[in-house]
Amino acid sequence: MPDRDQLVVAGRRAYDAADWASAHDLLSRARAEDDGLGVDDLVMLARSGWLVGRVPESLSAAEAAFRGLCDAGRMDEAAMNALQLSMLWYTRGDMAVGAAWLNRARRLLADLPDGPPHAYLAYIEAAAEAMEGIESAQPHIARLADLARRFPTPSVQALNLVVAGLDNLRAGDTARGFAQLDEAMLPVLANELPAEWAGDIYCTVMHVCHQLAEYRRMDEWTRATENWCRTLGSDAIYAGICRVHRLELRSARGDWDDVETHLSRVSMDLAGGNPWIAGEGFYQLGELRRLRGAAAAAREAFAQARESGIDPQPGEALLALQTGDGAAAWMAIRAALASRGPMARVRLLRAGVEIALSQGQVADARDLAAELRAAADEYRSPGFRAWADHAEGMLALADGDARRALAALRQAEDAFRRQRQAFEHARVLALLARAHEVLGDRIAAAGAQSAADEIVQRLGAHPDAVRTAVPVAASTGPLTAREAEVLALVAEGASNRQVADALFLSEKTVGRHLANIYAKIGVGSRTAAASWWRENSR
Repeated sequence: MPDRDQLVVAGRRAYDAADWASAHDLLSRARAEDDGLGVDDLVMLARSGWLVGRVPESLSAAEAAFRGLCDAGRMDEAAMNALQLSMLWYTRGDMAVGAAWLNRARRLLADLPDGPPHAYLAYIEAAAEAMEGIESAQPHIARLADLARRFPTPSVQALNLVVAGLDNLRAGDTARGFAQLDEAMLPVLANELPAEWAGDIYCTVMHVCHQLAEYRRMDEWTRATENWCRTLGSDAIYAGICRVHRLELRSARGDWDDVETHLSRVSMDLAGGNPWIAGEGFYQLGELRRLRGAAAAAREAFAQARESGIDPQPGEALLALQTGDGAAAWMAIRAALASRGPMARVRLLRAGVEIALSQGQVADARDLAAELRAAADEYRSPGFRAWADHAEGMLALADGDARRALAALRQAEDAFRRQRQAFEHARVLALLARAHEVLGDRIAAAGAQSAADEIVQRLGAHPDAVRTAVPVAASTGPLTAREAEVLALVAEGASNRQVADALFLSEKTVGRHLANIYAKIGVGSRTAAASWWRENSR
């Protein structure tokens, strides 16, 4: 059995060979011996543990290394160690502990002359506040820009480009902001940054791309970064992060065959090391299950997202709408909108329009659609523009203006097709079919609906998944969107049981909807209600 010294030597060799799993195993065994590890070996143990996702062991070793560096008087290295611990604790979602380590690093650096470690401090301070849209980030941004001029190393330059890019994106200068983020990624791919900081830059870029619906850029950088992940080894935590983003993109593109299984597994694997990325994975898993009609499984995934620190909206609200609880959906989306900053709200607005229309809240829907259009204009995001066109198409149908709806929906349909977002494409096709029906063009309506049905069938979505997205049209008079859906099926001859199955409702809920319908349109029988629908739904 190897003794401690043999384990340490073997662990160092594995570390130098980038065999992180072996390095962590060997150095952990050496640390378990009575005389433990020296400070430099603790640094290697902490780093290799983080890279293979052994987060508690990594943090324990890093904190021991910090104490050793302080005892040895290596204060600049101790400060960098504290900065890295701050970043890793923030990544785990432990904001108080992350802030405590940041304060410790700030205190140490206050006694040291300016150098690259001060740039890492400014990066954490600026990035944390810029991501929240806090104006006090400006002094940190200026400080980092100054340090980048004085210490033009690849790592400091990349950190400066990230925070400058975020600042420009927040200000609406998306062209300049994304150009800076793209440039910041180059030293990441060239392995010119420590892996932990390179990974943080990658995650920041992916988060912003996702937030601004820049799926093409997200796709390109994910593919490029997969090569960088391979240099770290298959066990590296960043390989799992890359897989989550790749699976998110595959899900959006409609490649659903094996995404659900892989997404569940990789999100579980990341939950202990990077809960925010795991939460994004769980959210996408919930969305996939929602679209497939698996309501209970979708709720479970959304709950896992929430436990990981990700608010599962708008998916959870849309699930409530799908399952017949429009009031709960409206309450949930309004609460989510109230808790988000300006940019984060954008991802909720289109769902807010749909849910508001379903509840007859047309004025609110109009306000939300206007906010979405303003964001699309400000950020010049192709994804935002497609969402705004979609929302305006729904509003136009609610107003009974089918021609205006066609103009908006055709633009959304073209954008989603070019972006290869299969289900979004199907949703808009179904609305186009509705607009053509209102205009009396049955051939065009049948063609659009057939194309939507083909996509839904190919994806393996629930056959009625598109139906839940159709907003109330003016021709439905006093009925809500859900009541209109119920009555449309009844007019086709469906029983209460068949309506319940099609719309994911209970028979009792269908009966309650029918009672409300009878009262609103002034009829007393199923036959009369069906006749009213046939006369008023065109």
